[in-house]
Amino acid sequence: RLEMRNFGVKVSVIEPGYFKTMITNVENLERNFLSAWEKLPEEIKTSYGESYLKQFVASLKLLQKGYNTDLSQVTNCMEHALTSLHPRARYSAGWDAKLLYIPLSYLPSALTDAV
Repeated sequence: RLEMRNFGVKVSVIEPGYFKTMITNVENLERNFLSAWEKLPEEIKTSYGESYLKQFVASLKLLQKGYNTDLSQVTNCMEHALTSLHPRARYSAGWDAKLLYIPLSYLPSALTDAV
């Protein structure tokens, strides 16, 4: 964003939370991860362990419960950024982006990592 300012280009960053899209579809993600897992050398599979994959998929399923289905929150941010005379530098779409990610961005990295 700051690099483009020197060229007279204004950039707005849109930071959405978790929204239900094809990208976040758990079945597709699980299928893709399992496919990638099967292609890994045994050495890498052993390093991570079988439990890593299971825990990762379980965490995806847990996150799915909090997905937002109202994509208009994101498109409204895009519209404002594109049409406003004075667009914001950052837009946060979704309750999780506003209540979780913004406050986390102000914390020390060690604390953020723990959370």
